[in-house]
Amino acid sequence: MSYYITKTVDGDFTAVISQLTDELKKVGFGIITTIDVSATLKEKIGADFKPYTILGACNPHFAHEALKLEEMLGVLLPCNVVVIDQGNGRIQVAAMEAMSAMSAIGNEALTSLAAGVSERIESVIKAL
Repeated sequence: MSYYITKTVDGDFTAVISQLTDELKKVGFGIITTIDVSATLKEKIGADFKPYTILGACNPHFAHEALKLEEMLGVLLPCNVVVIDQGNGRIQVAAMEAMSAMSAIGNEALTSLAAGVSERIESVIKAL
């Protein structure tokens, strides 16, 4: 099982981020952080890098339940979704496959909860 779910779509980088944000809202996720990796690398070390954005997506209900089950789970939150401009109008979107990551913890209740997160995130990726 892969540790991420991905899809490459044709489109404009900014428009795909907007559509992704809208699709995440439909399944109860909000964006709580946005990291412009390319701008950060340019600012911090002068490196040029293709457009690459990390969106920190969070569903408060899932997060609350997960933290009640595993207090240290915060090290894996929020659910990161990356948007990468692969050139020629090809935009790759990828998100952590929650069940794969959570099953390694060994808490069956958490793995079950992660199944719901995985289903929602996968539906968002497919909707793009």
